[in-house]
Amino acid sequence: MRFEDKVVIVTGAGSGIGAGAAKRFLNEGAKVVLISRHENELKQTAAGYDDVQYLIQEADVADEQQVQKAIDATIKKFGKINVLVNNAGIAIMGKITEISAQDWRTQMATNIDGVFYCIKAAMTHLIESKGCIVMISSVSGLGGDDGMAAYNTTKGAISNLTRALAIDHGPDGVRVNAVCPSFTLTDLTKDMAENKKVVDAFKKRTPLGRPAQPEDIAGAIAFLASDDARYITGVNLPVDGGVTASNGQPIYFQ
Repeated sequence: MRFEDKVVIVTGAGSGIGAGAAKRFLNEGAKVVLISRHENELKQTAAGYDDVQYLIQEADVADEQQVQKAIDATIKKFGKINVLVNNAGIAIMGKITEISAQDWRTQMATNIDGVFYCIKAAMTHLIESKGCIVMISSVSGLGGDDGMAAYNTTKGAISNLTRALAIDHGPDGVRVNAVCPSFTLTDLTKDMAENKKVVDAFKKRTPLGRPAQPEDIAGAIAFLASDDARYITGVNLPVDGGVTASNGQPIYFQ
C-alpha cells in the first residue's frame, strides 16, 4: 500500500504497459486516473476495482484542450495530483524515405506534444504535492533501431526531456524519471510477437532470454514513483532484460 492517499494519472491506460501500471497503482492503494482515447478499454482496465478508487477520462493526449479537461476533472474528484505517468504513445514503422509527412507528424503529436500537454497542465499540482513524473521512454530513446527513425526521434526527445525537467523542477521538489523498456508484449508489438523469426532474434539478443510483460515494466514504474526512489531524479532506467548491457558486438556463444 505504498500509494495509499496518492493520486496517480496514467495515460494510455487502456492496454499494455499503461494498463499494467494502472493496476499496479490501484493494487497498492492509489486513486488512479485512467486516460485513453478508448473508454471501453479503460473500463476493462478498471474492472473489479471500486469506482471510488478510479476516474476514467476518455481523451486524446495530442489534443491540449482534452488534456486540460482531464486534469481539471482529476482535481475536481480527487483534489490533487501526486504522480503523472506519461505512457501514451504510438509507433509507425519505416525509414525516413518510407514514411509520410503525416506519419511523422502523427507520432510527434502523440509521443512528444502529448507529453508536453500533460506535464504543462499537471505541473502546478505536482509542485503543490511535491510529486513526481515517470516517463515511458524506450531503449529506442537511448540508441537507434533499424527502420524506426520517427519513433527513435520521439523517444530520444523524451529521454532528454526527462533530464531537463529533473534539473528545472528539482528545486520545486518534483522528481522526473523515465523507464526505457525493450521488446514488451503489448498491443503495440502484436505483429512482432506473432513473427517467430523476430521473437527468436530478440530472445537471442536479450540476456534474460524473453520479451518483457507489461507487469515487468509496471514494477519499475511503481518503484520510481515511490518514496523508495525519493533521491532519484533525471534517470533513464533501462528495463530491458539486459539488452543495453551489451557493447553492441554480436552475441554468438549462446
